[in-house]
Amino acid sequence: MTDDPSPAPRLDVDVAVPCADWLAALATAEALCRTAAAAAFQEGGAFAPGPAEVSLVLADDATLQDLNRTYRNQDKPTNVLSFPGRQADEAAPPPGQPLLLGDVVIAFGTAAAEAHRDGKALADHLSHLVVHGMLHLLGHDHEATADAEKMEALERRILSGLGIGDPYADQPESR
Repeated sequence: MTDDPSPAPRLDVDVAVPCADWLAALATAEALCRTAAAAAFQEGGAFAPGPAEVSLVLADDATLQDLNRTYRNQDKPTNVLSFPGRQADEAAPPPGQPLLLGDVVIAFGTAAAEAHRDGKALADHLSHLVVHGMLHLLGHDHEATADAEKMEALERRILSGLGIGDPYADQPESR
């Protein structure tokens, strides 16, 4: 028997895979996404006691380049982008209604190239990118050095719980 009888908040994860390269390279991509998202939600400081929803999109580099150009004024692909579903000052959803965390979009070409370059399994790198994107939706960022260190430590802890090694080990400056 536990001291806290309340169940952990429920996270519904919708995974869309418009880029077939993901499943061709990694048949378990959808399951990995769900597992990594749930771990990040549980460990990353979920700010709602009720149910929540997130959408994960496994896309291609062209899609991420379009999104990066549109929303960040950077005309190049990137590995992951997060789009919060609500602002911190917005009212919580009515009781029983899920909190819409937002969307995490991950680029196949960039992620696969990074994994290859760094000698990492694509599955591990995908899990890391999902965790990273989820933490952004949960209010974490890495703009300031102290915040980056806290976020990276949290990523390491979550990934360790998934049996994945330190994604920042032997890497150049990660910010």
